[in-house]
Amino acid sequence: MKIRCEKKDLQTAVNNVSRIAPSKSPIPALEGILLAAEGATLTLTAYDTKIGIYTDLYADVLEKGSIVISARFLSDLVRRLPEGMVRIESDDSLGVSIVCGKTEFHVMGMDAETFPALSEISPLQNIAVPENLLKSMINQTIFSVSTSESRPVYMGILFEVGTDDLTMVAVDGYRLARRSERIEQAQMKPCSFIIPGTSMSEVERLCSSEKKDNVTISLGDKHASFSIGNSVLITRRLEGEFMNYKKSIPSSFRYQAVVEREELIRVIDRVSLVIKDKQSSPIKMIFEDGSMQFYCTTPFGHAEDSCLCEGDGEGMRIGFNDRYFMDALKAAGEEKLKLSMNTSSSPIIITAAEGGSYLYMVLPVRLRESD
Repeated sequence: MKIRCEKKDLQTAVNNVSRIAPSKSPIPALEGILLAAEGATLTLTAYDTKIGIYTDLYADVLEKGSIVISARFLSDLVRRLPEGMVRIESDDSLGVSIVCGKTEFHVMGMDAETFPALSEISPLQNIAVPENLLKSMINQTIFSVSTSESRPVYMGILFEVGTDDLTMVAVDGYRLARRSERIEQAQMKPCSFIIPGTSMSEVERLCSSEKKDNVTISLGDKHASFSIGNSVLITRRLEGEFMNYKKSIPSSFRYQAVVEREELIRVIDRVSLVIKDKQSSPIKMIFEDGSMQFYCTTPFGHAEDSCLCEGDGEGMRIGFNDRYFMDALKAAGEEKLKLSMNTSSSPIIITAAEGGSYLYMVLPVRLRESD
């Protein structure tokens, strides 16, 4: 293989794929990045047997071929290279030379034949979602993905594809996040599938919050792919039955309050200062006429604060985990939010005060008589 390409293009491609390569693997080639050159394209691929990413960049291919180079080394090297054209050459003995300006390296590569092939997915079953919209949908749901391996199915995001809409849902046993949007381009029958949260984090990283180009999501029997610009991420799907979340969300409410999101964040942030690590002390909220009072008592100390609101909760009190509540508030993004409740033992539902395509549900924490 013998190619030349711009350092900045190479660095972007390496950054896109290098995070996937495992630092330790029983297959040494997977600790590297596969470089394959043909035509006028250099393709970089990384794979950890669960997630694979490949990305293309324009290159002057003087001699086609392929080689695997340590991901950690290549990432560190490309970041330190001077600006300009980079020349990469490999020989039959797996030696690799990388030259840029006066900088020159000679290292050993690995045989490309030892790099496992990524799964192939038919492009016939797909939907298209604007890049900035998909990034926003992931951002507003991924914080609710479970990290517990006891129930693997909840370690991913549920995709529900309708005839003209897409809904994404994440749950972890204590909270739920849902976001729904209309989609215009779909070549997929209504269905549902689950994508691991780790894969969705990589998809979010590859997406731009400014680009409106479509991301094509293609579905296979056991895998799914996300085509984002010059990059394609292929991931396994999670198997199992996702909870019937629709039955968990109350359809009517006894109490509702409209609050300023930023003010509510500031109040909860202040009150939670007395909660130290490894403590499970809940924050208590008392919903009165026109205000919400917040209290927290721990072995470290006591804090209280209040927030103005529109609505009357008739003195209802409810406890909640500050981190779960704050994650939802930060992801919401709207200036005004609506909090809907029924009793101290039923969940709090958070939506936009007007419109909005997301819904968050936070389960309450049981309060003791002394709280």
